[in-house]
Amino acid sequence: MIIPLVLGIVVGYAIRGKVKFNFELLMSVTLVTLILLMGMKAGNVKVDALKILSYSITLALTSVVGSVTLAKIMWRE
Repeated sequence: MIIPLVLGIVVGYAIRGKVKFNFELLMSVTLVTLILLMGMKAGNVKVDALKILSYSITLALTSVVGSVTLAKIMWRE
């Protein structure tokens, strides 16, 4: 994993100022491609999404209700 990073740093230092290339466009395309592939992988996993969604919503709501309740109990003017 670290070898491509080190190799990229070495190549970057070697071509610094010599090559004019739009690296921002390349990085944007690469990032969008990675996000697409992550979405495809997540969509391929067989899980009961509605069950997980209901657990997530329940956890979020109980957290908010608990926080608001505790804030009202602890509030002092």
